[in-house]
Amino acid sequence: MSPETLAPYLLPEAALERLMGAPVGGLAARLVWQEGSSAFQVRDSFDQRLRNSGRLLVEADEQFELLRPAGAPLVQRGAAGARFVSDLPEGPVKGALSDLSSLRCLLPVGAGTLRRGTLSLLDDEGKTQARAQLIELAATGGGKVLVLQLQGLRGYDKALQRLRVMVEDAGGTALGEAGLYAKLFPGLSDYTPKPVVSLDRETGAFDAASDIIAAYLQVARANEAGVIADDDTEFLHDYRIALRKVRSVLSLFRDVYDAELTAELKARFSDLMSPTGRLRDLDVYLLERDGFYAMVPASLHGGLDRMFALFAQERTGEHQSLAAHLRSTAYRKEIKALIKLFDKRKKLAKGGKADLSAYDFACKLIWKRYRRICTIAEGIDEGTPDHEVHELRIHCKKLRYLMEFFAPLFPAKPFKQIIKPLKKLQDNLGLFNDYSVQQESLQAFLGRLEGATPGNLQIAQSVGALVLVLHDRQLAERARVVGSFAAFNSAETRQTFRDLFHGGKP
Repeated sequence: MSPETLAPYLLPEAALERLMGAPVGGLAARLVWQEGSSAFQVRDSFDQRLRNSGRLLVEADEQFELLRPAGAPLVQRGAAGARFVSDLPEGPVKGALSDLSSLRCLLPVGAGTLRRGTLSLLDDEGKTQARAQLIELAATGGGKVLVLQLQGLRGYDKALQRLRVMVEDAGGTALGEAGLYAKLFPGLSDYTPKPVVSLDRETGAFDAASDIIAAYLQVARANEAGVIADDDTEFLHDYRIALRKVRSVLSLFRDVYDAELTAELKARFSDLMSPTGRLRDLDVYLLERDGFYAMVPASLHGGLDRMFALFAQERTGEHQSLAAHLRSTAYRKEIKALIKLFDKRKKLAKGGKADLSAYDFACKLIWKRYRRICTIAEGIDEGTPDHEVHELRIHCKKLRYLMEFFAPLFPAKPFKQIIKPLKKLQDNLGLFNDYSVQQESLQAFLGRLEGATPGNLQIAQSVGALVLVLHDRQLAERARVVGSFAAFNSAETRQTFRDLFHGGKP
């Protein structure tokens, strides 16, 4: 039997004793632990892609070992200082981690000591007929797990099957179904950048809005430490998205809160977002560096070298400034006050629509936004001004947010069917916007250069060429908007919107 077909088991603490005492049909069970133990560290991306897929990445003895729900563990040599999957040397572990975001670093989740052993079934001549490898992980915080991996031996399938039955009778459970992380690191928090807030048709609009804001405030807070440490650029991205969604709730849930309170909250959340914008812009430029180089001939790369050196220098200053802001007493006091406001809710003055049901409120908001998108998109042609295309993008984003917020109130299958073409239209409009914003930003950057030095002239030549390419790409994306909208606004999608949000009426 191929090792790839032998799924590993997670054993309860008392399983070994039961295994050693189990009847083995004339065979003898022998357990041997290797001498000594090793320090280990478990790593995962902050968005817990490994945890959520039932995999465990263990770093020990200068190698990486990936435990996975199906198949034998994968092992390869480590690399000192490796932070991202791309930093790992080529090997089976790196290949198996290719589904992780290249933007997320592999952070330490926990540490402890590891020891290995072998459980064998021997015949009366002392010959091994079945074998299993054991990995015991004892975390520093007190959690412990024992993973068992069966190993088939040619010609002894019956003995292997016997050992499998023994393991399952002793309480062994499939690795991917057994709460591996919860057992090893009991205090480890869950993280998702898109929390699903529990809503039902009895939930009021006020509670729905407040629950959504409270959930996204926790997402923002969860990312603060990573922004300060500058672990990877996705911490700031998730932090900004969380606050942007809070601001969207305040704008979209009109009259759920008192108008004066809504204006005050919008200003307070805008102040929280303000220090993050330039750093995020610089992150995007630096992440897309290779793409910019590919847009212009090699003879203009010297100017880009200088430009990106200036961006990197500016980024260092922007990050230091933002980190100081997030550590400041004023920021801490403000974010805690906002969290308390939406947790306690006694000081949240209600507006005229606070007591509407979340379901009725969602149907009205989503239907109204959808119709608005159709009106704008149906009028777009080659002569439509750019600002109307931008307006369409903003309405699509608001529709997407509304659908994400209220998703628990609607059947999942038709909801997903209309989200998919909406996302494609958004991708198209997002690129259109990115190309437009980048042109403006690069021209503003040129305006800030001081003096007609040879270096600055070199930058100006390169940026000028970039702007021309970006303009061409913006026009190309603009031309695709009509087709993307047609795909989004199919007869099937129109009917699904009517059925879900307008009672099936035209």
